[in-house]
Parts: sequence; C-alpha cells; structure tokens
Amino acid sequence: MLTTYKRRKILGTLAEAMPEPTTELNFDTPFQLLIAVMLSAQSTDIGVNKATGPLFAAAPDVYSMHALGEEKIKEYIKTLGLYNNKGKNAWLLCDQLIKRHNGEVPRKREHLEALAGVGRKTANVILNTAFGEPTIAVDTHVFRVARRMGFAEGKTVEKVEQELLKNIPKDFLYNSHHWLILHGRYVCKARKPECDTCSVAQWCEKNAV
Repeated sequence: MLTTYKRRKILGTLAEAMPEPTTELNFDTPFQLLIAVMLSAQSTDIGVNKATGPLFAAAPDVYSMHALGEEKIKEYIKTLGLYNNKGKNAWLLCDQLIKRHNGEVPRKREHLEALAGVGRKTANVILNTAFGEPTIAVDTHVFRVARRMGFAEGKTVEKVEQELLKNIPKDFLYNSHHWLILHGRYVCKARKPECDTCSVAQWCEKNAV
C-alpha cells in the first residue's frame, strides 16, 4: 500500500495536470447526467455522447423524455449495447422521477439507487459530479488503477471504494474519482500501461493487476 507521502505526491501531480477534471460525458443538467451515466454501462463515453446528442436535443428534460415513450427512446440509443433494457429503464426512471420526486433528481443515495437502472456507481457519479459530494465511483478504470498503484488492495468494487474513501486525503477526495478514471483511460491502461511516460510512475507500486 502507498504511504501517505506517495499518495499525496501522486494526487498532487495529477491535480497539476488536471486542475478541474470532470466526466467526458456531455450533459447540461443533473437529469441529463443521470441518463448518460445510466446509458454508459458497457458502452464508451464517445458512443454515449453520439446517442445522447440527438436524444437530449429532442427531449432535454424529464417530462419531454417521458413523453417520448420507451420505444422512441430506444430508437435514439439503438447504437448502444443493451439498448432495449436501457431504453426501458430510461423511461421508467423518468416515470419514477415525476411520480416520486416532482421531476427532480434526488440528492440522497438511497433515493438514487431506488431508480430504474441506477446502482451504487451511478449514484456516486451523480452525487460527485452533479451535486459536489466527495464520493468515489469505482468503475473498471478506478478499480484497476487504485489496486495497481497501491491506493487499495480490495478484490471487490465495494471494498476498493471503502479503501479509497479511507486512504485518499480529504483535500484530494472530491476530484480523485475523475483523476483515476482519466489516468486509467489514457495512461495506466489495462493491457499496456504507459509507465515510461507516466508522470507519477516514481511513486506507483506497479502491482500486476
């Protein structure tokens, strides 16, 4: 596991390179972010953005998307994997937001996780990116990078999330989710991590995961 000194050096270096990191999903409102993140399962952000561009133009808010109906939503997202199930969940999510939350995206985790197609990771993204809470959403990039670099040792998503919340200094916690995702996407890649050009390699544990 990384020492506190190494954790701060890694995160400080990433912060210098990415002072204001954020998701690469396109959105204007918490509702649009919620839909985009829900659609991103087993899909790339680029692919999701291509689908949500026309979808959000036609239905930018919960009421207009609900009015589209399930089948029309599916037409907009049919380029995405699992689009039938995602389309069903997107419409049901809209229905739930209208009936349970007056059309607003809730700010409580338990309310978010009760929505169709929304799990803990999606809820964490919304809490962090839309509402500014210092949470960590553990996707495949965060899971790999955290264990490889030495921020966590857990073998499950839940355990890694708990370790990150404990081990990352509080002054870095808010942005760490995005730093780890972007570092994993472009530098600390799954098959061929670019250790030779990595700006934080000197402090990394370089675990073979």
